[in-house]
Amino acid sequence: MQKYVKKVIVFVMAVCVSVMDTHISYLSMQGTCWKWGLAHGVQACYEYRVWADEIKENDLYAKSALLMDADSGRVLYQKNGYERLPMASTTKIMTCLLALEHSQPEDIVEFSQYAASMPKVKLGAAKGRKFYMKDMLYSLMLESHNDTAVAIAEGVGGTVENFANMMNERAREIGALNTNFVTPNGLDADEHYTTAYDLALIAAEAIKNEKFLEIVNTRTHSFSDIEKKVSFNVNNKNAFLGMMEGAIGVKTGFTGKAGYCFVGAVKDGNKTLISVVLGSGWPPSKTYKWKDTLKLMKYGLSRYEYRVLFNGIESYKALPVENGVEKEVDTYIGGTLSTLLSDSDEVDMEYVFPEKVKAPVGENQKVGEMKVFINGERFAVFDICTKGSVKEIDFCYSVKKVIKKFLFLH
Repeated sequence: MQKYVKKVIVFVMAVCVSVMDTHISYLSMQGTCWKWGLAHGVQACYEYRVWADEIKENDLYAKSALLMDADSGRVLYQKNGYERLPMASTTKIMTCLLALEHSQPEDIVEFSQYAASMPKVKLGAAKGRKFYMKDMLYSLMLESHNDTAVAIAEGVGGTVENFANMMNERAREIGALNTNFVTPNGLDADEHYTTAYDLALIAAEAIKNEKFLEIVNTRTHSFSDIEKKVSFNVNNKNAFLGMMEGAIGVKTGFTGKAGYCFVGAVKDGNKTLISVVLGSGWPPSKTYKWKDTLKLMKYGLSRYEYRVLFNGIESYKALPVENGVEKEVDTYIGGTLSTLLSDSDEVDMEYVFPEKVKAPVGENQKVGEMKVFINGERFAVFDICTKGSVKEIDFCYSVKKVIKKFLFLH
């Protein structure tokens, strides 16, 4: 009988575990810090879930690789992700973004002698040939034409040098602090470099632009020069668009110095991932960049899900007030936070809160901070603020108090 009872208990426990959500969380108090984590092992109950193995350094061909959550900018995986390297035609992501931000679709782009002299891959337009900017952006991003990149740079910036300065300024705004652009097309040049991290930041910014996304997801585009003398047809060389459901870009690249490079993007429900591989093989290893990219994307999609980390605290703590008409003031922590997390991620909340505050205290006055750390790295900060105000006990207040007491006694 006991034998059968044990079997029933085991069966019931198995059923209970199988219906539990994969993302069960637990909270445990450790000193003054709440530690948040994920229960392990439950995902094994879901046979439909494709679980990608951890990526080891030797698993990738690329010299440098990185996977980023496009929404938060958080790095989910990196291999030499902060090493400065040449990036070939992935440079054109920034060229396209700047052109979209600083020109109109009907602006005229004229090919100079310098633009026409660029090496292959090229559109092959002659000096003086004029096109609309809207068509040039397809030439730039679908077939990666080097002459078109220079023509766009000269059209937007006046000179290639000025346009490179604009590229570098925009990179700083985005937070790409280890990037330096010299050319608009990514041909090998001294001091033309980026990092996988910076390139992911730039790509994450670019895909916010709807027109950019429309361009890089276009399969083919036909156009002619303004005078209708010559016609062109450009086809998208990004094979990744057909390799993975949800693929939305972005750009390939190759030079002898940079090797094969690729920046990819995938949108799956509420998840948007950016992958970067630099130096992912040299000829004839043309497919390495796709293998690396698929490995990164499958890893990110299978292991990371959105979790709510913080949803505000209406009443945090009462804070003692020194020399105030009230002895204490209530506080709160506003805001919400959700981000992509894996089962192995560890989240810590650290509270910086004073023992007391001096009057006067204003309403919504910042008095402390709640810091959120993921795997030991600071991810977000929330202000701890007062819910009300407290006046200072000053001379006028003291006089009023004395008068009230006097009147009460009489």
